[in-house]
Amino acid sequence: MTKYEWLFWVGLAGLSWGTYVPMIAYGGKELSGNRFGALLCVGVAYVLIAVLLPLGLFVSGKESWPPLKPIGLTFAGLAGVAGALGALCVIFASKAAGGPKAKEYLYIAPLIFGLAPIINTLVSSLWHPTPGEPWSFHIELPGWKLWAGILFVAVGAALVLFSKEEAEIKHRGAPKAPAAVVTPVPYPAPETTP
Repeated sequence: MTKYEWLFWVGLAGLSWGTYVPMIAYGGKELSGNRFGALLCVGVAYVLIAVLLPLGLFVSGKESWPPLKPIGLTFAGLAGVAGALGALCVIFASKAAGGPKAKEYLYIAPLIFGLAPIINTLVSSLWHPTPGEPWSFHIELPGWKLWAGILFVAVGAALVLFSKEEAEIKHRGAPKAPAAVVTPVPYPAPETTP
């Protein structure tokens, strides 16, 4: 499993982030639409997983304490800020879209998770930090296969959105034709003979 272990973790991250948007939107809705209540719950989960778990591993000796280098602490902290801001933006986007029943809600996750790898690729093509040198910039463009993969991901996301929209239309059913209105036709008055 060591050769392909990274694929396992990639799949687990995709599962986690792929379910994040629907769960945070529904959780926020159950909290009477309180965005900051939902964000607080995310923060509690971060504390449990990203604070207490590493501290437990360091204190128990199962993991060694990292060297507390200012550059490492700064950029790791900035990564945490980026993650928390992303969570906040997802919550605000879900609320602004109208929640899980809104049409626009379907676009939130595919747009976020389609945009993120493109930004990641562009940043990684320009920024090449080395230990002690965080501001090392030069252009290293990836091969055509990575760009083709990004294009295929974009096409796939678009197809998913279109098929999801079709499924929702079918689920709601075709619009019913209005009932025919019957107007009474007056009968001619009987003729009277004198």
